[in-house]
Parts: sequence; C-alpha cells; structure tokens
Amino acid sequence: MSAAPQGGDAGGDAPAADAGEAGVADRRAKRDALRARGVEPYPVGVAVRDGLGETHRRYADSLESGQDSRDFVRVAGRLLRQRGHGRLVFLVLAEGDDELQIMCRQDRLGQAGMEAAGELDVGDWVAAGGTVARSKRGELSVDADEVALIGKSLRPLPDKWHGLRDVETRYRHREVDLAVNPQARRVLQHRARVLHALRGELAARDYLEVETPVLHPIPGGANATPFVTRHEALDTDLYLRVAPELYLKRLVAGGLPRVYEIGRVFRNEGLSPRHNPEFTMLESYQAYADYHDMMDLTEQLIRAAATAATGELTATVGQREVDLSAPWPRRRLLELVAEATGAEGLSLSEPRARFQALCDAHHVAVEPAWGPGKLAVALYEKLVEPHLVEPTFVLDYPVEVSPLARRHRDDPALTERFELLIGGREMANAFSELTDPVDQRQRFEAQAAAKAAGDTEAMAVDEAYLAAMELGMPPMGGLGIGLDRLVMLLAGVESIRDAIAFPTLRPG
Repeated sequence: MSAAPQGGDAGGDAPAADAGEAGVADRRAKRDALRARGVEPYPVGVAVRDGLGETHRRYADSLESGQDSRDFVRVAGRLLRQRGHGRLVFLVLAEGDDELQIMCRQDRLGQAGMEAAGELDVGDWVAAGGTVARSKRGELSVDADEVALIGKSLRPLPDKWHGLRDVETRYRHREVDLAVNPQARRVLQHRARVLHALRGELAARDYLEVETPVLHPIPGGANATPFVTRHEALDTDLYLRVAPELYLKRLVAGGLPRVYEIGRVFRNEGLSPRHNPEFTMLESYQAYADYHDMMDLTEQLIRAAATAATGELTATVGQREVDLSAPWPRRRLLELVAEATGAEGLSLSEPRARFQALCDAHHVAVEPAWGPGKLAVALYEKLVEPHLVEPTFVLDYPVEVSPLARRHRDDPALTERFELLIGGREMANAFSELTDPVDQRQRFEAQAAAKAAGDTEAMAVDEAYLAAMELGMPPMGGLGIGLDRLVMLLAGVESIRDAIAFPTLRPG
C-alpha cells in the first residue's frame, strides 16, 4: 500500500470539511448548479483503468523531482485533501488505504477545467486522467489533462485530523468510519483473508463446502434462544438457525464424508463486546474422526488463518503477546475446576451438594434445577475461563451441557467435547459426535422437558434428524469456530462490533 503523502504538495492542509447543515446546504447548491449547466453529478459507466495503489507502486522507485514519465493513466478515488488556487491546484485522491496526488495546472486543464477542479469538495468522488510525474517537491502525481466529478458528496466527512471518535456513530454509520479510519478497513481486510485461508485449508483436506437452510422448522444444533418468524404461505412459524449442525450431519449420514459450511447464525441474546445476535460460524464434520482429530484440525486452521491475516503466528491480547505456534495444552475441565477451587478429586459421581457448596463459596450464581455437571461448568466459566490467555483445549464436558456429543469412552458422565480458549474467549467448540439414535432421543427428550419447564435455550426433539441417525451414521468428528471472535483475536480488537461490517445496534 502506498503511504499517505509526507510533506508533499497537498499534504499539509487539514481537510476542508464544512460544518453541519450549512455545509450540506452549500453542497446541495453546487449539485443543483452543476445540473443547471448540464453536468450530471452522478454519472454512470466511468472508465477507470488504473488503481491508485497500483499506479503508486509501479512508479514508486522511478522519476526524479519534476520529471514526467509521459505514461497516461486514468484513476479515480475519493477527494481527501485539496490545496492551492489560481493556476495550480493539488488534489489527493484516496482508494482504501492508497492515496495519490493529482496536479491540476491551467496550462493543461484550461480555464474551465480549473474552475471545475476548484468547485470540488472533500468527500467527492473524482476521476482524473493524465501522465504520471513527480512534482517539483518530489510527490508522485498524475499531471492531469482531465478531472471530472463522478459522485457528489452532500455530507462532509469528519475532520480526518481528529478522526471519528464517537463509538455509536462509528458503528451506526459504518461507511463514514471506513472512509476515515484505516483501522476499520484493516479489520475487514483481515476478515477476508481469514475466510479465504480457512476455505483453502479445508479444500486441501477434501472437505466439500455446502449450504444448509437458514429457516428451520424447529430450532436445533445448539442451546440458544432462537428468533421466530412467520411463513405466511405455509401458515407456520419458522426459526432463524442457531446452528447448521444437524443438517450438516445429515449430509454425512447421506454419504458425504467431509463437509463444512461458513454462514450466518442467529441467537436471540443480548449485546456485549463478545456477543452479537447475528454472527458467522464455520462448522465442519468429518467421518471416521474423533475430537482428538478435531483438535489437530483446529490448530492447523487457526494457524493458517493467522499466517494469512498477519503473516505471523502470534496474536496480541491486551498488552500480552500470545504464541500460536507452540503445541496447545489439553486440560480436562474438572481438573481445572479442582485446581481453581482447591477441591481435589472432583467427579460427577459425587453428590450435587458438593458442587453447590463450591458455587456458594465462590459466589457463583446457580439455578436449583442444575445438576452437578452444569454446576461444574458454572464454576469453570467464572473461575477458570477468563484466565486462559494462551491457547488451551479444555476437554471432557459433562453430558448435562453437551446434548449432541458422544459419551466419553472412559466415563459415561462426560462427553468427548472440547472448547478452545484463547485470550479468555471461546474460539472453537468440537465433539466426537453422538451417532447412537437411542441415546440421542433420550437427550432430546431431556432437553424438551427442560424447555417445557421454562428453559428457552433448550432444544426440541428433532424427528427428521433422528430418522437420519437411524439410517446409520459413521463415527464422526465435528468442529465449530466463531469467525468473528477469531477475527477479533487476529486483528487485535476488543469488541465483536469491530469485526463485523454492520453489527446489531440498539435503536438510536
């Protein structure tokens, strides 16, 4: 990327952004005057053949000050700065992070062209054609033969020197944030690289990318409160998916051994720096695999994403640098809870009262209906999870909180499930998948009973999924990665709203 001009011809003046409604009125008047003269301020089909960054890179190491290459280019971008008057005006156009200076000289543009250039406002979209040259002060420029307005800005940009500091305005008017904030653009660029890298890694492992329904007849695949909508033609309620899991596993049952989907999921929950009701998940399923295979795959995918996004196998969490290259430790959940509470030898075979006493001692709020497994997870989430900064696989969750995971081969009260924690945040969730339809029906029925008792996040009995299981499922490993949180980690931002182009906001 080309750097912003440092000490160049148009680099020293602050943007000429008009203030408030007076500025809007002035710009509207300019637009109306242009149309009165037969000039369309919003033309269509503008021919632009050269990018600003491409032009800057091509000539970055050539041309002496005052030298003209005689090479003609036609570029376009948003007007970021302007300086000069009379026979010489400098414009700086921006395209993403790239900037390029346009020299407007009367001996090349003529009187009418100079007047048109002088009427431009910061924020306008402008096209320019001319030869690539270096100004006398050494700034790479386009010595313009033509300058044209191609998109009139009616509302001034924020002052670039002071930035866009109001957080709500940044998210509510994201286009303004992107126009003036390089960091906002950088995060979205990281996101695109992460998605590309994940798709490439999975394709190299013969995973098939698929798409499954977003509208579900019953909510399933995760414990979450769904959004409800109405299908008028079918006269029935449908639910925005909380996870694509059950449909993806039905595809494996149908004979597709490795499948994945990257898509939006929806959970009717509150807003926080880690939660947005609409977010993006990667879910993948692999026949004949277990949760140990999924741990290996998770490490490979996240390292590939980090390399693609930043070129490094490190991430910054607060003031701490996290190493993504070293082997990631694998710790059992109950062992971590025992260490945090000082209660040795914790087992789910013990009376519920022991876990209740630990929750009371550590001020962990619980519900009377929770069993030992859910109490253990509540202790873990308060006392352990926030402190797992280095990448850590937390293994072997209780059956009570894992309705879709296979029972542990060594302890039927546990499941072969892990979560990956980095920076105190859950990054991934994975299982050795439950493939026994009888066990699955019993767990669905337990979930349905919890829902009937008032648990809005519990699942219903999914008969279509049970029918697929009864057809026969191979052993299977499944993995889910929250892509927004992964982007947060790799881009070094603290709020999920920075990792999403248009986050959900409270009405304002």
